[in-house]
Amino acid sequence: MRYELFIAQRMKLGESSKRGSLSLNIALAGIVLAVVVMIVSITVMTGFRDEISSKIYSLDPHIKISNAVLGIDDNYSTINAQEATTSIAADSAMTARVASMSLIADKPAILKTDTDFKGIQLRGVDSGYDWSYIGSHLVEGRTPADTAINEIAMSKLVADQLRLHAGDKVLTYFIDEKVKVRKVTIAGVFDTNFENFDGSLMLGNIALVQQVNGWNGDTGNFVGLNLRDVDHLRDDAYHLYSTLARGTCERRTNTLFYVTHTRNNNMAFFAWLGMLDMNVVIILVLMMVVAGFTLISALLMIVLERIRMIGLLKALGATNASVRRIFVLLTQKLILKALALGYIIGIGLALAQKWLHIVRLDPEAYYMSYVPISIDWAALVLLAVGILVVSYLTLIGPSLIISTIKPTSTMRFE
Repeated sequence: MRYELFIAQRMKLGESSKRGSLSLNIALAGIVLAVVVMIVSITVMTGFRDEISSKIYSLDPHIKISNAVLGIDDNYSTINAQEATTSIAADSAMTARVASMSLIADKPAILKTDTDFKGIQLRGVDSGYDWSYIGSHLVEGRTPADTAINEIAMSKLVADQLRLHAGDKVLTYFIDEKVKVRKVTIAGVFDTNFENFDGSLMLGNIALVQQVNGWNGDTGNFVGLNLRDVDHLRDDAYHLYSTLARGTCERRTNTLFYVTHTRNNNMAFFAWLGMLDMNVVIILVLMMVVAGFTLISALLMIVLERIRMIGLLKALGATNASVRRIFVLLTQKLILKALALGYIIGIGLALAQKWLHIVRLDPEAYYMSYVPISIDWAALVLLAVGILVVSYLTLIGPSLIISTIKPTSTMRFE
């Protein structure tokens, strides 16, 4: 063991005077606070990112396949499900990555009650649609049955506006060349706290939309695919586009497919999430700066408390580098103590919020009713390593003050 580490391990912080101890305790509290803020910032921002991303990926198909020839209305911009699914089925690599696939058709509609009305989009889906996310957010009733043409699932936001509940029937008006009326039954009411979805869409059977539009059973506006994972979403979308183009050439059909993925279809939300990540970086940098200045103050206080000891070590033959190393290692004790306390408090607060939902939010503004928490242990470990490295580097410069202390003057220092 090097003698610098031996001496540093046996020295205590703030033992010389009450004023020095108070100053070091204040420095300790400042570093602990900075660590807590960094941990809370990471867990909260990661929670927001994961929660919003999860909502988007669950409510919007990961990949959409539509007709590349866009028309002026939904009767023209249609796709034949058989053409798309045949090409996908021929690609075993793509099939293995697909978790669910559904033919989907959107149709503008007007819901009319005795006292009110509301414009909304009916999203018709076939039996391949994944209802698991909507099912987990039901507040009334159930999801529509696959065989029930006139059953729908409606958001709590819309249901409250129209004073409707699960089991109620409501007239639905579709306006094309002429007005078509259908009476639908509300099978279930869901609440995802995602106003962009809840306020604009209701879900039902695609057969209802096909019936209103006069389409056959293979026709819709697009085919929606949900993948088993979204880590390579952009590459999967490009691969799927190549697969569909190859199928079109092999079958010599005239259909041109257009493939988009969730991140492109919801760019505004993902740009907002990117800004949250930038906010985390800014907070981490600011807290690192605060902790750095606090450490420098602590080091100077420790040096002033032991200035006679520095002179004695130099008189015994210790080099400036050795003495500096002793005091840097001693200050690292303070850092380790602050890091341990900061992690205990920070992770404790994060777990309390994760389990108890103490801090609440306005769902209309934040798309969720409480502050979400997601603990990324790998990120927290990297943060701890980063704090230790940055703090050590921060102390190297200020420790140069030890080189200016001369044994002849310090031995008389009072």
